[in-house]
Amino acid sequence: MNMHDPPPMKNGTGEMMMHLHKKMKMHMTFYWGNEAEVLFSGWPGKRAGMYALALIFVFTLGVIVEWLTHSRLIQEGTTNVAARIIRTILHAIRVSLGYLLMLSLMSFNAGIFLAAVAGQALGFLLFGSMVFDKTEFPPYEKPSESC
Repeated sequence: MNMHDPPPMKNGTGEMMMHLHKKMKMHMTFYWGNEAEVLFSGWPGKRAGMYALALIFVFTLGVIVEWLTHSRLIQEGTTNVAARIIRTILHAIRVSLGYLLMLSLMSFNAGIFLAAVAGQALGFLLFGSMVFDKTEFPPYEKPSESC
């Protein structure tokens, strides 16, 4: 018996029996591979298609978190109580999804990590960087060189 195994249990007749449970290696450093366990026990498992689905899920989660972070669904300065309650609910959803994203990164799978970073980067590009903003910026003026 390994020192990391749970202690044996006695059944009703006094015989020793071992705990029967699935052993899945939990990584404490980054690793590559599609054998990951993300968010739920046994998901995505060892199938490549389910791993690809997990990557898409984490990527999409990153985009949604950035969208909720940078979107202004309720106007700033609104004094309506209902609008403030809606903002609070949206904040709680954003924080919850952010924690879910963080928990998925705790699988230490490099593919999941890259999917999360790529999702948040794309989300920031689309919703936070103002690349697609139609606002006109004044032309650059060189500062005067006076002493």
